Amino acid sequence: MSSDLSVSKLFDFSNHVVLVTGGATGLGEMAAQGFVQNGARVFIASRKEAELKKTTDRINALGPGKCEYIIADLKDKAGCEGLVAAIKAKTDRLTVLVNNTGATWGAPYDDFPESGWDKLMALNVKSIFYTTVGLHSLLTKGATPQMPSRVINIASMAGIMTSDVTASDDGGLSAPGSGTFSYGPSKAACIHLSRIQSSKLAPHNIMVNCVCPGVFPSRMTNYGLEKFMDTLVAGQPTGRIGVPSDFAGTILFLSSVASAHMTGNVLELDGGATRSGWRGKRARQEKL
Repeated sequence: MSSDLSVSKLFDFSNHVVLVTGGATGLGEMAAQGFVQNGARVFIASRKEAELKKTTDRINALGPGKCEYIIADLKDKAGCEGLVAAIKAKTDRLTVLVNNTGATWGAPYDDFPESGWDKLMALNVKSIFYTTVGLHSLLTKGATPQMPSRVINIASMAGIMTSDVTASDDGGLSAPGSGTFSYGPSKAACIHLSRIQSSKLAPHNIMVNCVCPGVFPSRMTNYGLEKFMDTLVAGQPTGRIGVPSDFAGTILFLSSVASAHMTGNVLELDGGATRSGWRGKRARQEKL
């Protein structure tokens, strides 16, 4: 069987049309830049026009692809449907949907507000469902078994870890004495929804995979990175947190010909901090 296995063939994004929700900052911005720098047409969506415009101008200057933005608030079904309508007004096909919109919430365990559950389940789970459903016709257009469309849902290692998420006094991603109690469960739901979607959509030539980042620079992690960087890095066997190339490279791979036969996967992107047992080893070493 003769195949062209050159990098230029396996990782050609010049015909890609991509939507990245939450694309103005953080992980979404990293993904959008990766696509634009490799020739794709990219739409980014989020709530704040000033951030959208700043990011669009920055990555368009890098080229050779093109970035456009759409103002959208995915807090409810109506917001998702508004984004779907706006995308359909601009293109009749999508090859990649990166569902990256999300939020976190920190509060004390015994005083955690109901809104901290409702907002996160809406943004981190429900928006993925309604956005993907609404864009189904665009994702199926032109999709084939050899080059299917992709849905990439961004969860978190918090959706896998079962350790107590309450921040200690020596550092974490939320303030000491508080915890992100609804965040992990919402991301676990995102992981399971991704698996359900992968089973549902593969016959339609839409492959669905899920990425679980560990600690990366973003607005969501700003507090922890500013206050407790040393503690966070100490939990990394590599001695560093994630950088843009780690995330963008993973997203590009999951959008390429090279991954056309992958669906239902949950990729852990944390430098081995969770699965390697490094945290346990470090704790034992500190006791010696």
